Amino acid sequence: MEQLNEKQLKTVETQLKELFPQSQQVYGYIFQMNRVKADPIQVFVDRWPEFNVILCKPLCEKEGDLFKDTCVFTKDEASFRNILGENNIIDWTKFLCLGTSLCYEEMVMTVASERKVPVNKVSVCHMMMLQDPSRLPPVESEIESMISSLDESHTDLVNKTWKFGNTEHSVRMIRNMIRHYPSCCVLDAESQQPIAWVLTYPSCAMGMLYTLQEHRGQGLAKALVSSMSRRLYSQGFPVYCFIEEENTLSYSLFTNLGFTEDPQYRAAWFDFNSL
Repeated sequence: MEQLNEKQLKTVETQLKELFPQSQQVYGYIFQMNRVKADPIQVFVDRWPEFNVILCKPLCEKEGDLFKDTCVFTKDEASFRNILGENNIIDWTKFLCLGTSLCYEEMVMTVASERKVPVNKVSVCHMMMLQDPSRLPPVESEIESMISSLDESHTDLVNKTWKFGNTEHSVRMIRNMIRHYPSCCVLDAESQQPIAWVLTYPSCAMGMLYTLQEHRGQGLAKALVSSMSRRLYSQGFPVYCFIEEENTLSYSLFTNLGFTEDPQYRAAWFDFNSL
């Protein structure tokens, strides 16, 4: 295995663009790494420059860092299995959240069984991409005047409402997302506190979209996604998100805004040694 340096990361960013949609998430991580000096991530390939598999692995400097995903793109299953066999790459004694294509589920489960490591399929998602922002509807002027960005004081609010949050392990991750990556929120006119928001993950994917219960039905989520998408697109970011298969409401929202998917592709996340 070889760890990529800064020059190689710029090269592989271009290469991964030719391998969408399967490479989208790994591409997003590397896109951010090439522009934002945030949480350190190591990127490994099986060989260079003609790689078959590429793995993005966050450095675990503090306990909360274990919550961050390890992400893999591979051109074939054998290469993926080989990299999972590298003891110096993955510590199988600790918690690990692995994101990859759903088509490798059986192999991932087999590797976990061979290593006698407990594993759980946490989520299966549509990957929705926006190619043409011109279809996005205009944001109502009244809502637009209330749109701002999150700051670190909003960390606890986001953490307690996120499906996978509300734990000490997720606080650090969310704080770093707010600190380093784009976010949008709608502020209450009186309290000036967020009533709806959307963040950007280290993989560039939009996520954690949420509207407080008492403010739903006003089109805030639609406005936030439209505003954030335009902002990301104007700055050269890939514009995409993951939507869990059972979340039909969000799927309809993003589809109506012009997001599309490859119907043959599903992203999946697997937890090993659950926290």
